[in-house]
Amino acid sequence: MTKRNYYIFFLLFFCTLYTHSTFSQISPQALKQWKDQKYSMFIHWGGIYSVLGGVWDGKPIDRGLSEQIQAHAGIYSDTYANVAKKFNPIYWNADSIALLAKEAGMRSIVITSKHHDGFCMWNTRSTDFDVVDATPFKRDVLKELSDACKRHEISFGLYFSLIDWHYPEASPISSHNSDRITPSHHEYNKQQLTELLTNYGSVTEIWFDMGSQSLQQSQELRELVHRLQPDCMIGSRIGNDMGDFTVMGDNQEPDYVIEVPWQSPASFFDETWGYRSWQKRVPLEEKQKEKLTSLIRVVSRGGKYLLNIGPKGDGSVVPYEKEVLLKTGEWLKKNSEAIYGVNSDPFHTPFEWGSVTSSSDKLYLHLLSLPQNKTIVLPGLTGKIKSVGVLGNKKYKIKVSSKSDGVVLTLPEGLDVSKDFQVIGITFSNGYKVAPFPVTKEIRQNEIVLSSTNAFKHYSNSGIDYNTRYLSTVKESWNVQPATTGQWTPVLYYSAEEKGKKLDIQITDKTQQITLDGREVVKLQNNLTALIWSPLYLAGPFYSGIEGVHGDVTKLTTTAAWENKPWTPQSEWKQGETYFISSESSTAWYVLQEITSAEAQSLLIRITSGDAVLVLLNGKQLLIHNNPEKVKSLEDMILLPLQKGKNQLLIKLYNYFQKEIPFSLSAQIPQELYKLPLPSVSLQAESIYPFSWKWHQPLSPHYTLIVPNLSLQLIKQ
Repeated sequence: MTKRNYYIFFLLFFCTLYTHSTFSQISPQALKQWKDQKYSMFIHWGGIYSVLGGVWDGKPIDRGLSEQIQAHAGIYSDTYANVAKKFNPIYWNADSIALLAKEAGMRSIVITSKHHDGFCMWNTRSTDFDVVDATPFKRDVLKELSDACKRHEISFGLYFSLIDWHYPEASPISSHNSDRITPSHHEYNKQQLTELLTNYGSVTEIWFDMGSQSLQQSQELRELVHRLQPDCMIGSRIGNDMGDFTVMGDNQEPDYVIEVPWQSPASFFDETWGYRSWQKRVPLEEKQKEKLTSLIRVVSRGGKYLLNIGPKGDGSVVPYEKEVLLKTGEWLKKNSEAIYGVNSDPFHTPFEWGSVTSSSDKLYLHLLSLPQNKTIVLPGLTGKIKSVGVLGNKKYKIKVSSKSDGVVLTLPEGLDVSKDFQVIGITFSNGYKVAPFPVTKEIRQNEIVLSSTNAFKHYSNSGIDYNTRYLSTVKESWNVQPATTGQWTPVLYYSAEEKGKKLDIQITDKTQQITLDGREVVKLQNNLTALIWSPLYLAGPFYSGIEGVHGDVTKLTTTAAWENKPWTPQSEWKQGETYFISSESSTAWYVLQEITSAEAQSLLIRITSGDAVLVLLNGKQLLIHNNPEKVKSLEDMILLPLQKGKNQLLIKLYNYFQKEIPFSLSAQIPQELYKLPLPSVSLQAESIYPFSWKWHQPLSPHYTLIVPNLSLQLIKQ
């Protein structure tokens, strides 16, 4: 199946889903409430792994996470199941958990209803491998916690493992946990989810984990969740881009703009989420600062922070973890307005001293360390300042001065952040503005060009499952600043790669739906006879994910090994012919093509790939995407901006689901683009105007924007 046919199939498939209203949307009120909470409690507590506490046969098991001890210690399923007979958590008290979360400043709780071991922490009819039937405790943990959360006005959420090592018809346990969900296992999961979303009151989020579902399975679970609880937020680990919010990697603090709702799950310790009796701990004050720093950074970047605790098998919270939570709660009582319900940092500039959160008329500067010379510069900030002060402490006086390039704050003597982070609040009389960043100006007189290469990227995460996810671009934007006043004509240029796609394109203050219909053809002014092609070189295999490369791509040479892998010439490979590279799961091969050009020119090539492809020219990334429908091969057309002299084209071919990777490369295709003029716009010199493009009615808010050859030229009339 060619890529063009693949996309037609993919669009038709999703149109079928939309026809049945399966991709329903969360209400704006529920979404805002979920996002505004900012800080939540995660609980990894199970009727078996919490009893074991990371120990088996009298020995600490330091391989892997303790909540997965069954797999890492190689425990027989029946032997493991018998441990449930020891689960009698006499110190478990749902009200105390809810009150601890509230005192810690957490606005919701997400608890493991079932982890990978398949043990259910509720009274389920689907199996007797649950807390009521298999333990002497015989109480429904989820019912008690759900009721307690309702009493204490804490939102209630559920973690649910899609894989289940106890279910007989499940796929075998793998090292990566992204196991296939069999049809019978899928029905079992649906039965359990129906119980959870019917019998336990309002569930504000469902946190799926692991497993590798088909697109239809992910869609069916999404439909089930939203049918039973329309405003229940679904995490992205449901797979196939079907989540309402994207889940970052464990303990991740992203430093880029995420366009969709997102959450960062955090553990107290990198080594485990479930209770580990022999866990080594740093001093409490150090850990509290570490987690508070992460909370501030995640919130300042627009996310929600989900901090985990791992209670013991007796139901008690580890005192160390409890003290960290309570100490953070004390800080939040004083600085609550700077965390809850705030917006992200409006400055696209990192500050060494800390982070920024914001509201419509206020900025909050979180001092994680003191700035050099006790001076803070806020670039490009304008607005009438009404007041400045340290939250919760009126004794400190801060000097403020406005300059042409921003606002300068001078901190007073005695202000100390070594023991307790401080927050400076700046209140404005009528709001404020921050200079847009970055700014795109004319590359030549009376001409401005916008493309992926100079765009500001807005991201999500996309993937079929946990092991195929990658950073997906969902929007590209620019802040355009012309040098002269007048009428400017926007003209779109694109290739067959983009033909037929529908985009929402913003030009100044107006957004319009545009179909790239490919009416007017423009021949590329290139000279293929002026090109010298080296043999194709192959290196690999590398253990890999989709994104990233394995070494320095700016100093490649075919005569030396790259990351201990030699470049092997494929002298028999010819342009336009398809070859197949044997490959195992989670591996990548690299193809290197050196192209020497007598002049700078643009060249269109066609690349055939498999489960995912990443293309770089002279070290700069031009394209990355996966293969959502798992078809045998995909085709891409890429416009290469060749420089005069030698150019290095590096293609990363990723494999996950198949046994071989198809590959071909050809320049023997029509060297032509399409041209689409748009209505002219009036622009004022030195003013700044927003431009952007994104999918029109996207298949999913996380689905990557694949328009590598699209550009917009602004030409002054």
